Amino acid sequence: MSVILPVLSVTLGLVPFYCMYEMICLFADDTITAAAIVKWCLLALVAYAMKILTFSLSTGTSHSMAYTILEGLRLRLADRFLHAPLGNVENHTIGEIKNMMVDKIENLEPPLAHMIPEGAGHLVLPIVSIIALCALDWRLALASLVTFPLSFICMGLTFKISGKNFEKYDKSANYMNSTIVEYIEGIEVIKAFGRAGVSYEKYAGAINDFRTFVVKWLTSTFATMKLSFALFPSTLIGTLPAALALANNGTITVAQAALAVMLSISMVGSLAKLEVFSENMRQVKFTVESLEEFLEMPELPEPAKRADVKHTDVELKNVHFSYTGDVKDEVLHGIDLKLPEGGFTALVGPSGGGKSTVAKLIARFWDVTDGEITVGGVNIKDMPLSQLSEYVSFVTQDNFLFRCSLLENIRLGDPNATDEEVKAAAKAAQCEEFINKLPQGYNTPAGEAGKRLSGGEKQRIAIARMMLKNAPIVILDEATAFTDPENEDKIQRSIIALTKGKTLLVIAHRLSTIKNADNIVVLKNGKIEAEGRQEELLENCPLYRDMWQTHIGAKNWAVSSAEKEA
Repeated sequence: MSVILPVLSVTLGLVPFYCMYEMICLFADDTITAAAIVKWCLLALVAYAMKILTFSLSTGTSHSMAYTILEGLRLRLADRFLHAPLGNVENHTIGEIKNMMVDKIENLEPPLAHMIPEGAGHLVLPIVSIIALCALDWRLALASLVTFPLSFICMGLTFKISGKNFEKYDKSANYMNSTIVEYIEGIEVIKAFGRAGVSYEKYAGAINDFRTFVVKWLTSTFATMKLSFALFPSTLIGTLPAALALANNGTITVAQAALAVMLSISMVGSLAKLEVFSENMRQVKFTVESLEEFLEMPELPEPAKRADVKHTDVELKNVHFSYTGDVKDEVLHGIDLKLPEGGFTALVGPSGGGKSTVAKLIARFWDVTDGEITVGGVNIKDMPLSQLSEYVSFVTQDNFLFRCSLLENIRLGDPNATDEEVKAAAKAAQCEEFINKLPQGYNTPAGEAGKRLSGGEKQRIAIARMMLKNAPIVILDEATAFTDPENEDKIQRSIIALTKGKTLLVIAHRLSTIKNADNIVVLKNGKIEAEGRQEELLENCPLYRDMWQTHIGAKNWAVSSAEKEA
């Protein structure tokens, strides 16, 4: 219907011209009557009204269909980001993703709503008009096309000049968007460190560079584009003198000459639209190509059927991993590690040793380069991602909160949980005290990315979310790093109590929080340096002993400093 209605609308637009032709014929034959004038005027009026009605219906239908398509594209992109390896997503800047999911997709709406349905109608009208001119005299049809060759040359030059700039335009727009996002997100740091001038200059520079590029691009195509737009629809340049000449020598009548002129005029609007649509088509083609880059990101392969998992032992077998896929960039080198069901395993070691990478591989944010990871003896590649997600709760150091209430942020752990269950989890994670002090309590919005809360408060909300999920495998990646010592101790006790019987993996920088772990694994440079209980490592692992002494020294210093201040 979105194509049929525009074609019908444009065709109905020719009827008033035919009515005018009939009345001219009556005037020429001196047979015009009031009744005939009323008849043809009413027919023209009805046709015009039907044209407006069909156009309105087609516009509403096409806009609705266009937004349905845009919705589908955005959902497909979101789904692809969800199922793609995390590294593939993080290769794109926030500005680039925002530009694609918001701006570029939204810019597809006008072409989809107008170009495709209306284009059919505007293509039909010139064809019908040229056929009608041929019926009058083939020379009239030929004359109407006299400006086409030069306009096509100008159009081709415009496309050639501007075509190579689309990619540059995309890069410039992405850089500007990324700079804007960075400026807004970093406004607190900018103010704190007095870097408003430098940051603003970078922000203003990105905007100015984009403006300069676009102006230069438009200037380079201005002459050829304007000539093309002027010449392509100018069918009257050829039709008018040809019609007058043929009427003068008696080949056609005056009425037919007038009809030829009107048919020529009727093509002007459609030809102008087609020219605009041709430019839009090139933009759509470039946008679609950019979309394909995102939509073709490789997905983590997963089976359709759920795996039969009997227990929740987690085992890493000769695991190698490289973020780039290149062996020389490998960050894990043959890791063999078993996390027994119901056991408390801790990962410690110097920064950059691969601790967080191990945790993320278990959650399958990426796939291992070599080796395998199993849950209950089943390779995690052989179970759907949704099933693995049911088994694993993951709390990171950098916790993201959504722009909804704290109640709903915690409820993400279990969407079916009652308010009482959510609040119980919050209480266990030591959230209740600070939440009750907030203006709206549990209904207080977390703000953009949780900016209304401190780092420690965000971590406690994330821990509450983990507790509510109640998954059999719990991974805590420095989950209490920003929490004050008093609350950390309470949270640790709650975690130990609530994770009893679960497979627990803790990555910690405060060694006192994991001293009672069943197994402490020391990771250095992507390899296991040593593992065992606290006492064994203090005796047999120099690296762990040094880390422990450093931790105890820092802890004692912090205590003595606090006592002096008191």
